Amino acid sequence: MAIASGHPLPQGAGYGVVIGMGLFFSFLMVGITKIQNRYTSHKASSAEEFTSASRSVPPGLIAAGIVSAWTWAATLLQSSATAYKFGISGPWWYASGAAIQILLFAMIASKLKQNAPYCHTYLEIIRARWGTAAHLTFLFFGMATNIIVSTMLILGGSATVTDLTGMNTIAACFLIPIGVSIYVLTGGMRATLLCDYSHTLVLYCILIAFALTAYGTSDIIGSPSKMWDMLAKAAENNPISGNAEGSYLTMRSKSGLIFGVLNIVGNFGTVFNDQAYWQRAIASQPQTSVKAFLLGGAAWFGIPMGIATSLGLAAVALAHGPEAIITLTTDEVSAGLPAVKAAAALMGKSGACAMLILLFLAVTSACSAEQIAVSSILTFDVYGVYINPKPSEKQIMWSSHACIIGYSLFMGAIATAFNYIGVSMGYLYELMGTIIGCAVVPIALCITWRNCSGTGATVGAIAGFCAGIAGWIGITHTLNDGVINVTTTFGDYEMLTGNLLSIGVGGIVTVVWSLLRPEGFDWDITRAINAQVESAMVEERVTPADTPSGEKELSGDVKTGTEGVPSATSPRVEEQSFDLATEKRDLKKAFRFAAIAALALVIILIFLIPLPLFFTSYVYPKKGFTVWVCISIIWLFVGFAMVGLYPAWEARKGLLQIGKGISADLARKRA
Repeated sequence: MAIASGHPLPQGAGYGVVIGMGLFFSFLMVGITKIQNRYTSHKASSAEEFTSASRSVPPGLIAAGIVSAWTWAATLLQSSATAYKFGISGPWWYASGAAIQILLFAMIASKLKQNAPYCHTYLEIIRARWGTAAHLTFLFFGMATNIIVSTMLILGGSATVTDLTGMNTIAACFLIPIGVSIYVLTGGMRATLLCDYSHTLVLYCILIAFALTAYGTSDIIGSPSKMWDMLAKAAENNPISGNAEGSYLTMRSKSGLIFGVLNIVGNFGTVFNDQAYWQRAIASQPQTSVKAFLLGGAAWFGIPMGIATSLGLAAVALAHGPEAIITLTTDEVSAGLPAVKAAAALMGKSGACAMLILLFLAVTSACSAEQIAVSSILTFDVYGVYINPKPSEKQIMWSSHACIIGYSLFMGAIATAFNYIGVSMGYLYELMGTIIGCAVVPIALCITWRNCSGTGATVGAIAGFCAGIAGWIGITHTLNDGVINVTTTFGDYEMLTGNLLSIGVGGIVTVVWSLLRPEGFDWDITRAINAQVESAMVEERVTPADTPSGEKELSGDVKTGTEGVPSATSPRVEEQSFDLATEKRDLKKAFRFAAIAALALVIILIFLIPLPLFFTSYVYPKKGFTVWVCISIIWLFVGFAMVGLYPAWEARKGLLQIGKGISADLARKRA
């Protein structure tokens, strides 16, 4: 029995969700921002608050922001597509191959707080350390990262909305980012994180509902045992080439392993090169930045693992099982639609509606992260360096707002262009490592290794980029009889070659050059970026204890850091530790903890679990598959606790304070 052709939801539902929910969250964030301005010490009119949330955000909220920013349309759609194409190896390689970057970034976050505690962007660090040439080089790769990520977000989101409702794709491409820009403009970084938190709560609830429906209540599947039977039958009807016994129930998948390598390499670029994650590290409290990224990475793992294990495998069972309930073309799989089709088949219109809301929340929360990230780069690394080297706070705010509006329109335009030329979200996802992977090692070493050479890093990034593109096109030409087009360049070995050459050449050139000509950099130079004058810091340290947040109004002109690095005028100084030596020691301990925890998890997720299963060609029996499914569902609940319940517990004192303020205002009005 096949699903009736057409769209499971009316076109009005698409416009209703995109416009209606967009306006709802915009008004919600406007209200929250007004409450924040009224009852807390954080004012959205401050440039420091707008761009970095006054560097005071607790770890739970940062972790929720990380999960939300890292949950793209691709996270939900492409992960399910890998399950459809490779079987159970797809969800594992997608989840582990994209979680380790967040875990490893915990080390970067710790070094950032040690070596550049007042920066606004990582490009400020590069400019202060390596000069203008390196700054312009990595500005290109930083913006390329944001543009690729934004394009994937909008392409995936618009394709899903169109498939479910028939909404005009071009309208979706423009309306999604424009709606997001409203609340980003109003509240800045803190509003973005609060909206991320609300999105994450709903997202986990929907994912848990999908998993419990697929494996608990569905009349079509309803249990891990029934799913195993349907997947076994699917392997008979449509065996996977390169999988052990052609099965969907094995980690022995040649194409799955190739995708895993592509996923790992490409996602290093989209985390380490993306200002959105640096911005969350900047916004976090110094003592808890490591905790935030470790929590975020661990919680995020369950999202692609959960949805791909439920809806991705359900799409296989429904398309190739005993009865073909759904059909999927190659283009639909590339666009990431197996999860969409499976949700509609299992739950009817309610499933399609839930999927529509899920994708909208994922796309908009990640869009907001990209908008505030690009705004910061264009404001502090373009406008504040090459256009107006000494901007006032008012000019910084004006530039930030203008960049958010301009980039939201650009996001719609670039996604429309790629849609017309036939480049899908899946294509960009596998290509991104070829373009931006070359900058990963230089950017990571900029904040962690004092002997890293600026010239070596710049040459390495450019050489890696050229090698990646040349290798990708060259192997395509060789393997496809000289035919080079969107189809031939999308091959496994073609993409793998480009990705490995880009990150490998970029890293090797940078490290070898730096070993031959080490710099011996003085970290005090980057610690001076945007730092207030010593008298202001001393004044802040002796602020009376009854000041609400330890912040003090300051006046003065724009200060300039070492090496002429401009700093934003800010009426507020971050809260300073009374014992800087203790804080420095604590940050060193945090880095060691981050290194041990992150590296241990990387070894477990990438080597100890999947590789023995791959090399033994193990095919899961029914009981083993049931355990696999149970673990994926449990991980969803644990993730919900980490980034759903924990941030609410953290905020209990602040919420109580706001409640008392509102009660006092109401009492005065009644009087």
